[in-house]
Amino acid sequence: MLMTELLIRRAVPDDIPAMLQVVCDWENATPWMVSVLDRAGIEASIRDVFGSREIWVAGKPVEGYLSFNPETLQVSGLYCARPGNGVGKALMDRVKQGRDAIWLRTHEPNEAAQKFYRREGFVKVSRHAPEPPNVLHELRMEWSA
Repeated sequence: MLMTELLIRRAVPDDIPAMLQVVCDWENATPWMVSVLDRAGIEASIRDVFGSREIWVAGKPVEGYLSFNPETLQVSGLYCARPGNGVGKALMDRVKQGRDAIWLRTHEPNEAAQKFYRREGFVKVSRHAPEPPNVLHELRMEWSA
């Protein structure tokens, strides 16, 4: 898919099943990922924040999504069905628009994500112990314009 053809738009509730599938597929394909929620729990967590976050989806059908908390300036989730195809970059570019700084946490074993975030201008600022129910350490990374 060419980037000029990639549709980035605000998510609607009807997008939740596709977003859920992207997350579940990523978790299932990631050997180091320890899933702390089952499918119903992941869906509930998406629905719980739907009204309070900016949630952006890419593609039709949905190929990826980004969840952003505008109050804290945190990217709280970025998932792509096929990493490396420009979907994550397009979503990140969208959330950076009009902002001077954003931050996120990424799982420490997720070296591919860290490499992507560094290319996007993020720098590692701290390491965090797992907060139950999570069991993986996380890195905080920050971006500023």
